[in-house]
This record gives sequence, C-alpha cells and structure tokens, in this order.
Amino acid sequence: MNINNMNTDTSFAKYLSRFLSQYLPHQRNTSAHTIASYRDCFLQFIHYMKKVKNVKVEKLTLEKLTRECVLDFLSWIRQERGCSVATRNYRLAAIHSFVRYLQYEEIQNLEQWQKILSIKAMKTERKSINYLTTEGVRALLKQHDTTTSGGRRNLALLSLMYDTGARVQEIIDLTPDAIRIESKPYTIRLLGKGRKARIVPLLEEQVAILKKYMQENHLFENHRLKHPLFFNVRDEKLTRAGVTYILKTYVDMARKENPEVIPDNISCHSLRHSKAMHLLQAGVNLVYIRDLLGHVSIQTTDIYARADSKLKREALEKAYVDLIPKNAKTREWEKNQNLLDWLKSL
Repeated sequence: MNINNMNTDTSFAKYLSRFLSQYLPHQRNTSAHTIASYRDCFLQFIHYMKKVKNVKVEKLTLEKLTRECVLDFLSWIRQERGCSVATRNYRLAAIHSFVRYLQYEEIQNLEQWQKILSIKAMKTERKSINYLTTEGVRALLKQHDTTTSGGRRNLALLSLMYDTGARVQEIIDLTPDAIRIESKPYTIRLLGKGRKARIVPLLEEQVAILKKYMQENHLFENHRLKHPLFFNVRDEKLTRAGVTYILKTYVDMARKENPEVIPDNISCHSLRHSKAMHLLQAGVNLVYIRDLLGHVSIQTTDIYARADSKLKREALEKAYVDLIPKNAKTREWEKNQNLLDWLKSL
C-alpha cells in the first residue's frame, strides 16, 4: 500500500497524509531518508491494525490511535515480527513525532496524545565500538586497483568516508559543489541529520586523490556541479547497499592478506568510528571531534573516550605483573572487625 495514494476520508488517513507530505518536508525540513523510515513505520502499523485488530484502513480513525493500541503494536513487532529493541524504539520515535504534530492539529484530544507520548523507549544494550586500527585502515585502502576507473572511484569514496568521519548517507548525498579544493584551506560541506550542514577540513593527501577522481569524471564542470559525487555505471548516485558492497569487497580482500588487523563485522559506520578513535588517540579534544562528526551533544562523542579508557584498562590488565607482597595486600578495614569504628576513624 502506498501511503501517498491513500484515501484520506478518515481522520487518521487525512492527518497522516499531511504529516508525511507537508509537515515533515516543508515545515520541519526533514530528510527524505527519515520520511521514508516514518512511512515504513505507519505501513507496518496499518498492516498490524488490519491483521490483529481487524480494522481496515478505511475504518482507521484517530480515536483508535490510543496508548494501549501503540503498546500492543510495539509488543507485536517484537514478538511476532522479531524486531530488535532498536527497531522498536525507531517505530516509537516515528509515532511520537506524528503525535506531537497532532497535539497542534487535534488539540481536543490532547490527553490522548500525551498518554502516547508518555511511552518510554526501551533501554538497549550498549554495543562495543567496532573500529579499525590505523594499520587496518592502511591495509583496507591499499587494496584498490587504481589502474581501473572503478578502483579509483572506490579509493576516493572510502578514503573520503574515513578522512571526514562522514555517515554513509552524507557521502551518498554529496555533490561536487560541496567540495572546495581549488585553494587552501581545503574543505567539504556535509549535510547531516536534520539537514544540519557542517564544514570539514581536508588534508593534502585526500585532496590529491579526490582531485584526480573529479578531473577524470569532469566533475569540476558547471553542468556537473549538482551531479552525485559518487555514482554507478548508470550515472546514478550510489545506494547504501552499493556502498556497503564496495566496502565489504575490500574488507574481504584485506582480511585475506592481513587478518589480524581486520576485525569481524566491519560496516560503513566502522570507518566513522575509526576516524573518531584515531583522533582521540592522537590527543585531539573531544569538542573538535564532536564538530567533525556533527554530533549535537558532546555526550554522544564521549562514547569514544569511554571506549578508549576500556581498551587502556584491558591492555594494562594483560600487562600486569603481580609484584606486591602478599602480606601487603591486606586492607586496613579487613584488620578491623568493627567496620563502623574503622569508618568513623577516617
């Protein structure tokens, strides 16, 4: 079912159509990627209402969008569809966004909307950051066959993704007019989440690779400035799956040659993590790393500092040599049978 062509006779259909086609793109300036994600959420919700609640889309009204209904839907996608906690939280975020919009459009149902907004996201297990060492990045980038146009494009793509710490969608959406490499300082403009632009500096080595690639593909010419910077054989911009395939190809090649520096489960986001970790290990301030990555809060960037501290501790534990005499290990409080007295004496 295509939501854009949905019959808008019901209140739910009418407001959902306006939310996706007018409010998000024109008032919130939401990216097409986010709108597509929200659309998928409501397609799944409509399917759930028909299959489980026996409510067809032409009978689906706003009155049926209740806190209990949303909770049942979230449970259903976890239990019946096997969705992860993260996916469950993404679906809830989409519903929350729609309900916030309804607070101003259907204010008479404010209590109903606030009850839905009170639904909390589930806590997710914090995963360890998967990243490449500098030796790993070097091994990855040297796999490219620069005697072919495809190899030169892939080298420019992956090296730029690492060098800028860009998200994969930011790289896909790049056009030549975002590149400033005619003279110093060399920079690139990335459009991140929420369409927030940031300027990222480029190094000489990266500029040399990028300039050669752009000249080869005539991307400095005026009529090509809005063309995708990285494109496929059909002259269309790459997809996320396409970039992932390119990365996997070179990861597999590098792993065969040097398996100890290429960990399992390397993704496009791993290159972003790698750049952040390498900057942190080089002593770059977290504030600068935050700005480079386009994080809103430094608390988001702080995960790299925590991950690095863990690695340092693990390395120290592995290298630890027990030199302390056994009788010196007894703590003062262990000698004192009356812990309360000992605490008071401190």
